[in-house]
Amino acid sequence: MSVGLIALLDDVAALAKAAAASLDDVAAQAGKAGAKAAGVVIDDAAVTPRYVTGFSPARELPIIARIALGSLRNKLLLLLPAALALSLVVPQAITPLLMLGGLYLCYEGAEKVYELVVPHAAHAHEAELNTTDADPKAFEDQKVAGAIRTDFILSAEIMAITLGSIPEAGLAMQALVLAVVGIAITAGVYGVVALIVKADDLGLWLAGRSSASQAGVFLRLLGRGLVQGMPYLLKALGAVGTAAMIWVGGGIIVHGAEEFGFAWPSHLLHEAGESAAHAVPAFGELASWLVQAAGSGLVGILIGLAAIPAVSHAVAPTWRWCITRLRGTKTA
Repeated sequence: MSVGLIALLDDVAALAKAAAASLDDVAAQAGKAGAKAAGVVIDDAAVTPRYVTGFSPARELPIIARIALGSLRNKLLLLLPAALALSLVVPQAITPLLMLGGLYLCYEGAEKVYELVVPHAAHAHEAELNTTDADPKAFEDQKVAGAIRTDFILSAEIMAITLGSIPEAGLAMQALVLAVVGIAITAGVYGVVALIVKADDLGLWLAGRSSASQAGVFLRLLGRGLVQGMPYLLKALGAVGTAAMIWVGGGIIVHGAEEFGFAWPSHLLHEAGESAAHAVPAFGELASWLVQAAGSGLVGILIGLAAIPAVSHAVAPTWRWCITRLRGTKTA
């Protein structure tokens, strides 16, 4: 074997080792960033199932697949390049944009609470927005679009947390870590959501097993438990999802306001959390988190409730006027 070929093979081996080390580094950075975004990931998983309830079982997985595909587009085609570009050119714009997203989450969550507490007024609000459609295909499209919009805000928060956890990495490394985290979180969240919404079908299959063995009896009992328990679990997840949108949205706004000099709400929540931790030392961190989450939720619900009339009487009419003018211009 010639000396040149041996040198070439040595270079290839060195490049392979460097590539492996880079992949290990990307995996380590992605794992660290994903752990920091875990709270928002849990919120994302809790929010999504409520968009699938009310549809026939045959449409559940296709709807989840559509939302997951939209989530991937959000993360890889929109948020990843936008996050990198903003961090390079106008990093100060990231916080206001996240706060706008937080405002949308507060509005979405408060609207669900409003619908539960004052259903007649909520239906009138929906009629003003023209958000309902009798056609099943159009109704499904609206639900999917709403889920993808909510996912966009939560995904933006995930990508911002991820980017903030690797400030010293180069541009290529940041892009790789964002992509890895985005793909992994999307697969994990929507895989779990698919398992949750199809658990009742699994329960029916298990309940229909005819084996007389102890294992067969256990599986039938498990199946019946799944069938009977899943409606309650989905309702609970719907409530958790609504609460998650409100407290995540409120938390985004509270922390964003801190960067603009309005630090007292954040400091007040932090001090309340510290007091709770000292009062219940056995559950210190949990107590602190619960108090701060409740405070963020209170901020979120107040902002969201204030946004409902603003959307009804200002945003929606302005949007309809713009659409009408745009259509008139195209027709002319």
